[in-house]
Amino acid sequence: MKNHLFVRLMKGFIIGASMLIPGVSGGTMAIILGIYDELIHSVSCFRENIRENLKLLMEYGVSGAIGVLLLAGPMLKALTAFRQPMMFFFMGAILGSLPPLYKKATISHLKFSNIIVAFIGGISGVMLTLLPEGLFVYNSENILHSYLILFCAGVVVAIALVLPGISGSYVLLMMGIYDTTLWALKSADLYFLTPIAVGALAGTFFTAELLEKEMKRHPQFTYMLIIGFMLGSLLQVFPGIPTASNFLLCSITFCVGLCVILFIGRKNRI
Repeated sequence: MKNHLFVRLMKGFIIGASMLIPGVSGGTMAIILGIYDELIHSVSCFRENIRENLKLLMEYGVSGAIGVLLLAGPMLKALTAFRQPMMFFFMGAILGSLPPLYKKATISHLKFSNIIVAFIGGISGVMLTLLPEGLFVYNSENILHSYLILFCAGVVVAIALVLPGISGSYVLLMMGIYDTTLWALKSADLYFLTPIAVGALAGTFFTAELLEKEMKRHPQFTYMLIIGFMLGSLLQVFPGIPTASNFLLCSITFCVGLCVILFIGRKNRI
């Protein structure tokens, strides 16, 4: 069942859709779906069996791209009409992503030093919220600078694919170009999307092999750092205390986001 084409396409679609959610990492979703090791090995050892690895990555990659393109428009509309409830949905999805990461981290006895590492990761996530707003804002009038920003964003998005816990959408949100990217996806703006795609491609192949080795050498350290970072990043996603009129809807969307990701994690044999 693991190697069935339809299963791969469905899992790729889910990973692509999840990448639109700030705070939810494509790498984390790959762990939830049970295909992380397969994907990271295919990228890091790509040259050892180009034909098979290319086939595998194309199956996941194309279906993931379809998930992004099909859902970017609806996501943009939902964010525009219901921004606060949607942000609570994202928070629920982030918390729902933590159990599989914790399970990976605690395969062996949890060391106290790695609990401290999680605390450091949390502080790092909080520190990101202190960056000046608009520090990386895309400026269409300065083409060279803007393309460099977009290329760097693509590299970080690639790291988010390879390293569980870092969300590409969260990085775009932090850089002030999340909504702009959704618009670009909806309108197929290749001038905007191409440098991101080139950066993502370069970042994936440059980081996959290194990250695979480090996660094998120090798995608990790495996963506890990621868990702390994700918890700290919740501050960036938190839209403030909901108003009385929004409280019920925000509570519902939070629970939906949490339950959907937990359900996918339990049904990772789809």
